[in-house]
Amino acid sequence: MRDTKESRLLLVLLVAIAFALITVDIRGGRNSPVDGARHAAAAVFGPVEDGLSSAVDPVGDAVSAVRDSGSRHDRLATLEKENAALKAKLGSDDRNRSRLKQLDKLLKVAGDGQYGIKGAQVIAIGSAQGFSWTITIDAGADDGIRRDMTVLNGDGLVGRVTTVGPGTSTVLLANDPDFTVGTRMEAGDELGFASGQGDRPLRVELLNGKAEVKKGDRLVTFGSQADKPFVPGVPVGVVSRVDPSGGGLTRTLYVTPYVSFTKLDIVGVVVEAPKKDPRDTVLPARPKPVPTPTVTVTVTPSADAPATAEQQ
Repeated sequence: MRDTKESRLLLVLLVAIAFALITVDIRGGRNSPVDGARHAAAAVFGPVEDGLSSAVDPVGDAVSAVRDSGSRHDRLATLEKENAALKAKLGSDDRNRSRLKQLDKLLKVAGDGQYGIKGAQVIAIGSAQGFSWTITIDAGADDGIRRDMTVLNGDGLVGRVTTVGPGTSTVLLANDPDFTVGTRMEAGDELGFASGQGDRPLRVELLNGKAEVKKGDRLVTFGSQADKPFVPGVPVGVVSRVDPSGGGLTRTLYVTPYVSFTKLDIVGVVVEAPKKDPRDTVLPARPKPVPTPTVTVTVTPSADAPATAEQQ
């Protein structure tokens, strides 16, 4: 249709008629005079709409499926988060149980030795200052920590404090090659000096070259003047090897430390030394020897066995 004066007049007329019908339909409500025409139109165009709907439904279903898939994904993600949180909680509970166990052992050692301690947690391993065997703990000058204080845990000697900040401190571990501590043999009172060897046993030089020492003997710290850097009686380790005595002035031992320096978590800094030397009271109880089962073999003579001279 060309755009002429007549065509534009017809368009205006049709729009006016449409508005008039809409107005009549709205005012008539359920009794609208055009209701019959609407039903007729529905009867004519209904099947067409239904066909179009059937054609479009798969697309709608797909969109709905994507929407539901997103919802299911969200629920799955929520469940995964809850599962991860539960696992983290269980892991945290296991870690808390481990820490409680470490703390119990630490408090027992402190009680046996009458050490006044400040508990701390290891927050870093190693040092930016070099290749030393060190740890950083979350206690410092604000907690009463000072340089050259003894550090221990529930197993024994950990090391000594070397650097102190307001809220943290650096501890030189007993297995560091620059670490040396005076030691005393259990019961025998033989004195020596233990030095760290990294991941190898501690090396101990006894002052008495003729000292009677054997594998399994135990050592504790001898203590320092004014109890710094070491308080007495802290368990050091167990003799694992004794070098043959060559008639020298000293005797060399190799000692497996009680402390596992790669598994440190809860430690205690001795802020108050004991009033008297606890001697060997802090050492752990010796393991009870496991009895060796005795097997008795009884030989029963066989009926077919040849008779002896006496039987003949």
